[in-house]
Amino acid sequence: MTVPGAFTPSLTPAERDAYGRKARKRVSRACHGRYEPGRERFDPVDVLERQSAERVPELVPVRYGRMLESPFRFYRGAAAIMAADLASLPHSGLRVQLCGDAHPLNFRLLASPERRLVFDINDFDETLPGPFEWDVKRLAAGFVIAARANGFSPKEQDNTVRACVRAYRQRMREFAGMPTLDIWYAQDDADHVRRLLATEGEGEAEHRLRDAAARARTRTHVRAFAKLTRVTAEGRRIAPDPPLITPLGDLAADPAGAGREEELRSVMKGYARTLPPERRHLLRHYRLVDMARKVVGVGSVGTRCWVLLLLGRDDDDPLLLQAKEASESVLAAHTGGERHDNQGRRVVTGQRLIQTTSDIFLGWTHVTGLDGRGRDFYVRQLWDWKGIARPETMGPDLLSLFGRLCGACLARAHARSGDPVALAAYLGGGDRFDRALTEFAQSYADQNQRDYQALRAARSSGRITAGEP
Repeated sequence: MTVPGAFTPSLTPAERDAYGRKARKRVSRACHGRYEPGRERFDPVDVLERQSAERVPELVPVRYGRMLESPFRFYRGAAAIMAADLASLPHSGLRVQLCGDAHPLNFRLLASPERRLVFDINDFDETLPGPFEWDVKRLAAGFVIAARANGFSPKEQDNTVRACVRAYRQRMREFAGMPTLDIWYAQDDADHVRRLLATEGEGEAEHRLRDAAARARTRTHVRAFAKLTRVTAEGRRIAPDPPLITPLGDLAADPAGAGREEELRSVMKGYARTLPPERRHLLRHYRLVDMARKVVGVGSVGTRCWVLLLLGRDDDDPLLLQAKEASESVLAAHTGGERHDNQGRRVVTGQRLIQTTSDIFLGWTHVTGLDGRGRDFYVRQLWDWKGIARPETMGPDLLSLFGRLCGACLARAHARSGDPVALAAYLGGGDRFDRALTEFAQSYADQNQRDYQALRAARSSGRITAGEP
C-alpha cells in the first residue's frame, strides 16, 4: 500500500525538511487549537443511526447501551462523528497511514510472532491514508475524556495531553535523523518500555508493567479455549453466553441455519487463500468444528463478528480465530482517497504497514451472505497475549506516563508510512503544536460530552433503544 502525498523518495532530506516547514504556511500549528462546531453541524445521533442501519438489528441496542455507560465509552464508539468533525477543519496536508481510531484503549501489549511482548496499536478497522494530525487529535481528546472521568483537575488533564503530544513530536524528530531501515525495525517491546520507566524513576509504573506483562502472557489461545468452550456429546464446542456469544447451532434454529454454516465455511476457504504459503500450510493442520457470533468492543457492536473454533491433533490442541466484518472506513467519505475492492484487505494491509509486527494468522476474505449481499471480513487470532490498559485506575502521573507511551508509539506508526523528516520539520522543536493540541483536546472533550448527552436524550425520547451493555 502506498500513502498518497506521504513523501517523494527523490527529494533530499533538506528538501523534505523545507516541504514540512512550508506546510506551516498552509496551516499553522496554532490553527490546530480550539475546536468550535459550526452552526450547521450535523446531528450526531443521525451519524450513529446510519451506521446502525447496516448492523445486526438485535445487537444495535447493545451498542447504544455500551456507549451510554460513560462519555469515554461513548467516545470509543463515536469515531464516525469525530471523523466528520476533523474533516471540517484545516489540515496540514502531511499524510500518513492513519490508525483511524487512535483512542487510548487502542494501545496495548501484544504478542509478536517471536513470542515477545510489544506495545503497539491493536485495532485498525478504520485505517486509511490521511492527515497525520487526525490520529493525534483523536488520541489527545481521548486522554482529556479519560482524565475527566478520573476526576482530574483541568491542569492535570492538560499535563496528560502535553505529555502525550510532546512524546509524539520528540520521537518523530528522532526518526527524522534515522536511516530508513532503522525506522522500520523500531519497536516498543516490553523490555524497552521497562527501561524507559526505570530511567524515569517510575516505580509504580514499572510494577504495573510487570503485572500487565504477566497477565498478557496468560491471555493465550489456551485460556480463551478454556473460557469460551465446553465439552459436549459432540466434543468441544463454543459455550453460549447470549447475546454476547451465540453458537451457530443456536442461531441455526431458523430455516437459514444450514445456509449460514455454509456461508461461514466459505469465509474460511476464502481467508486461507490470502495467507502466505507457509501459514496456509500451518492452517491445514486444523479442522473447523464450531462457530459462534460474538459481540466485540463498543463501536464495533452490531457488525458481524464470528469466533471460529478449530482443533489440531486432538481436542486439547485448539486454535480460535475471529472473523470480523470490515465496512468502509469512517474516514473514507472525508479523505478523497483510493477506493478499496475489499475492506478486509484494507484493514490487513494498513495494519501490516504501521504495526510493528502482526498476527501470523492475519488475513481477509469476501462472502456473499444469505441475503444476497457481499460482505468483507478480516481474520485474526482471538486472543494472543493481549495486555489491556486500565486508565480508570491511573492517577495523574501514571496517566501522563501512559500518554507518553501512546504518543511515542503513534509516532513510530506514522514514521513507517509517512515522511518523518517533513513531519518533524512541521512539528518543530518547540511546544507550539503541543499547546495547540491541548486546547483542541479540551474543547473537543466538551463536544463529546454534548454528543453523549444527545444520545441520552435520544434514549429518553424513544428515538433509540438501548439495552444492557
